Amino acid sequence: MKPENRQKSLLIAAGCVVGLYLLDTVVVSPLTESWKTRSAEIAKLRKDIEQGREMLKREKDTRDRWNEVRKNSLSFDVSQAQQELIGSFNKWSQDSRVTVTSTKPMWKHGVSERGSGDEYSLLECRVDAAGSMSTLARFLYEVERSPMALKIEGAEFTTRDNNGGQVALGLVVTGLRLKQLEGK
Repeated sequence: MKPENRQKSLLIAAGCVVGLYLLDTVVVSPLTESWKTRSAEIAKLRKDIEQGREMLKREKDTRDRWNEVRKNSLSFDVSQAQQELIGSFNKWSQDSRVTVTSTKPMWKHGVSERGSGDEYSLLECRVDAAGSMSTLARFLYEVERSPMALKIEGAEFTTRDNNGGQVALGLVVTGLRLKQLEGK
């Protein structure tokens, strides 16, 4: 082979290699990355659609549960809401034969994600009670089974004697008070 032809062949080969490299860098790699990104986005959207379908299947149950929470939330009147909760604690303590030594209510206001003012309030109530372990268990059961919109935030048990016959309970319960809605 003549040196000129060999030189031309080497230039063509080098040009092809540079061209393939540029083609890979400018076209193939970005398209591959775009394909992977879109595939991941499509997979996420499919998952979101499936979650949406599942949510639609549970719509009636969710609406029923929400209406139940709205119906059983504390009264919108602040003093009446406190009376409802404290009165319930008194009833539950009588039903379970527990001695409630103190009840300390405290209001916390909340704003919805839309930020349109006080849409709900939480009445956090610290209750100190005493009794045997079985009576305190019954007291907790009464609180839990109540239809009121309550959440037990924490419970702390402390023994008051050496053999555990008398136990003190520190209970933190939060009650929900929703902004006045039509139909309530």
